[in-house]
Amino acid sequence: MTGSVRREAAPGEVDATVRELLLLMPRMASRAKRVPVPEALRSLSLAPRHLSLLSYLLFDGPMTVNELAGRLEVAPTTVSLMVGDLSEKGVLDRREDPSDRRRRIVAIAPEQHEAIAAWLAPGAAAWRRVLTPLTPAQRRLFLDTLYAYESAVAEEREG
Repeated sequence: MTGSVRREAAPGEVDATVRELLLLMPRMASRAKRVPVPEALRSLSLAPRHLSLLSYLLFDGPMTVNELAGRLEVAPTTVSLMVGDLSEKGVLDRREDPSDRRRRIVAIAPEQHEAIAAWLAPGAAAWRRVLTPLTPAQRRLFLDTLYAYESAVAEEREG
């Protein structure tokens, strides 16, 4: 850092920020839960874990079960079960990988693509709006902080 000296925050400063975050996080979670599921998907009983899987497929395109498992940080069998469930409901398509017939490529079913994109669009637009003014380093710090928080919460619960 040029021209500035980094200092540790005083405990009171950290506590004030913790208090603010503890008040903010439930509001954010509540808003996320209130995002209405599109009519075409309402009867499918989609859970938050499905939302993450669908987000990867929407933003990154079709991929294998193993690729999805790696990104979701769960076992391939877990993803395989979710993909099977969503395939039966017509949300996902599974097709043979032309380069390796033993593998299956998973994609959002064409008839569901528009509904899923519309469902995720408001959140993506809001994130773009608040992240665009930040520098790449600030965005990285924000993400790293959220990942560290997620890890610390898991440690506290397990510990």
